[in-house]
Amino acid sequence: MQRLFILDTGVSLPDRLGSIQSCLTDGNDLRTVIKGLEHNPDGITIDHQAGRIYWTNMGSSLVENNGSIESAKLDGSDRKIVVPKGTIGVHTPKQITYAAKSRTLYWCDREGMKVMRCGFDGSDVEVLVSTGSTEEDRNDLLKHCVGIAVDESQGYFYWSQKGPSKGNQGQIFRSRIGKTMTTSNPEERCREMVLDNLPEPIDLEVDEKGQSLFWTDRGDPPKGNTLNRFALGDVATIITRRAAPDILARHLHEAIGLSIDHTGKKAYVTDLAGGVYAINLETKEKNVLFQELGDLTGVALCKDSDNMSAKI
Repeated sequence: MQRLFILDTGVSLPDRLGSIQSCLTDGNDLRTVIKGLEHNPDGITIDHQAGRIYWTNMGSSLVENNGSIESAKLDGSDRKIVVPKGTIGVHTPKQITYAAKSRTLYWCDREGMKVMRCGFDGSDVEVLVSTGSTEEDRNDLLKHCVGIAVDESQGYFYWSQKGPSKGNQGQIFRSRIGKTMTTSNPEERCREMVLDNLPEPIDLEVDEKGQSLFWTDRGDPPKGNTLNRFALGDVATIITRRAAPDILARHLHEAIGLSIDHTGKKAYVTDLAGGVYAINLETKEKNVLFQELGDLTGVALCKDSDNMSAKI
């Protein structure tokens, strides 16, 4: 049966140490996979072929480049540093995703104001998009990159720039995968706006087959603290039609993490208040798996596979 892997930052605990929790998709069999995470874990993703989890650590400072990315087997063993502290461009890595075909990790860096990627082993760290580089830029919350999704079938990656808290200025962009661009400067890379004036978009996921974009939004109701879906297409069509997103779930509590079972037509969402939810993408029924599990950020769905090198 499939399992969820959930990040708990532990910020409300006395020792402020985070952990990775895992449970079945119905909420049963909850267990701790890794404990004692010191540096604000935020995003999580899974390499299903290798049976490994990857997660980001925001670090202990919002201005120094001391964030990192780690990896471990599904049972928490063989823990490794993939992208170490001090790597150029890495300040506060947020949401992360694994592109299976290219075996590449993509992530957003909030205070670093970047979209980045590297190989599954941490090789070839690269800045794809930079929205700023100065302290003045960093103070502009419109430049903060947070959520990330990759559509290898169509050759795009998507990211969110959340804007001020509850500010209704959030944006979602996309750009072409690959090194081909009109300039070698990441600050000038061609990017296309998909949506703007969103309450506060956070985590993203793409349904490659159905060509839909999903995201969590932690802004104010009625459009914020929601799970959303938007049908994709060429950008000219998107801009012309300006269709409103389809709100799949409301009444979340600082919504953050998102993982989708496209086959089972369910979305799994986590929020900072400790909620874990299973949401039916067809009926929009929301099932609460946990109400106060912890201080939750990212979530990843682990698919059943005989090729996994380790199982819980």
